[in-house]
Amino acid sequence: MSARVTTDFWVRAYLARLEAVHIPAYVVAHGDATAGAVLVKLATLDGRARIFQRSFDLMSGARRWVVLAEGSESEVDAAVSRQRRMDPDLWVIEIESREGRTLLDEEGLAD
Repeated sequence: MSARVTTDFWVRAYLARLEAVHIPAYVVAHGDATAGAVLVKLATLDGRARIFQRSFDLMSGARRWVVLAEGSESEVDAAVSRQRRMDPDLWVIEIESREGRTLLDEEGLAD
């Protein structure tokens, strides 16, 4: 049995990791501190954006980050707004990276 990390703790650790490699990131919506879901919006600073959400792979049992929406930043913002209306406990982190770096594919960030 493993202890589950609270969302607040995960978000703080993720933001610290991004800051350590000089990737600007901000919490734009603060959800439930204990168990809120997280969306990560990547703005590539060229008018385009992508939203990532954690997904559970039923075949392997692993968690991984998948693209929920991508397109113009206004389209992606509209998708985030729709998700927030459905889930008021949702966290939204916004990353600004021309290179498209999120660090989400790094070991341990899907857990």
